[in-house]
Amino acid sequence: MRHQVILATLLTLLIGATVWVTSLGKVGIYSTFTYGDLLYSSWAHFKMVFIAVVIATAIGVPLGILVTRSGLEKLALPVIGGASVGQTVPSLAVIAIMAPLLGFGLQSAIVALVIYGLLPILRNSYTSIKTIDPAIIEAAKGMGLNRVQIARKIELPLARPVIMAGIRISTVITVGTAELAVLVGGAGLGKITLTGVFAREALIILQGAAPTAAMAIALGFLLEQVERWMTPRGLKQA
Repeated sequence: MRHQVILATLLTLLIGATVWVTSLGKVGIYSTFTYGDLLYSSWAHFKMVFIAVVIATAIGVPLGILVTRSGLEKLALPVIGGASVGQTVPSLAVIAIMAPLLGFGLQSAIVALVIYGLLPILRNSYTSIKTIDPAIIEAAKGMGLNRVQIARKIELPLARPVIMAGIRISTVITVGTAELAVLVGGAGLGKITLTGVFAREALIILQGAAPTAAMAIALGFLLEQVERWMTPRGLKQA
């Protein structure tokens, strides 16, 4: 309950700050962005994050589970290590590298966001399977279940909460990183924030940064509820 109250308070403050700055109309010699601009940029930002997270999930979850299989376990270290490169390189550098390779536009921003957000999903997918008690798998084999049945009825239900946690972490990271997508021609709230940086106006920066933070908090909370819903009842009781 306390957690929800804190999140609701933060959202109220961030949305209130956004509305207040927008209602000013002008900050110094600069005009603030309109509500229409905010809605358009917020939708473009969300769409960019959604596409990137869906692609990262489609790659990370199957790949993370695949390298836990017998005969492919040796690939786990290089695969996860390769994905770690996206996190060790600064997000600005990852996004900037995409421009000369893919050109300026949405595709460069999406690819960069996928690279940067892949590791939490991949790592959690791998860890969720590897940390299952081997005794449970042996018991399933003793009951006559084959590999496909074990994966579908035992491993995936137990792994779902951890996988979902990885998706949630990746989503929150991607929301913040997507602010930089404007540098390679992407849309989103980064346009407002960057305008404030160039204008050296803190309130215009706040007009872009506050809704970005609100989006990250809201999506994180929503995915946290999905994570709890996907957790098997036995694990909740434990």
